[in-house]
Amino acid sequence: MRAPGAQVWGPLVAAALPNANLPMPRPDPTLQDLARRRWRIAIVLTMAMVAIYFGFILLVAYNKPLLGRLVVPGLSLGILLGALVIVSSWILTWIYVRWANTHYDRALADLRAGGRA
Repeated sequence: MRAPGAQVWGPLVAAALPNANLPMPRPDPTLQDLARRRWRIAIVLTMAMVAIYFGFILLVAYNKPLLGRLVVPGLSLGILLGALVIVSSWILTWIYVRWANTHYDRALADLRAGGRA
């Protein structure tokens, strides 16, 4: 008999193991918070990259004369902005790696060591 309010393993496990009426382990709230923070920064950085990329694509599609203007002889605004799209992806990747190395990895190590992040 399981404890009242305890979660049971899913139906696939129950079908494969008829005696699998064991309570599911309760997720650690600190780990859930850490996962939420990681998800949040991933979404923010992804949305920033999507906005940069599709903003450039929309400029290419709807404002070719603007992108054809020369910034300096031999360099158009379109080429410059295209290069900046690539550089911005590197910068956003660097931001995520820096955040992960300074916050996420440290908090995860603390959780593994048994402490609270």
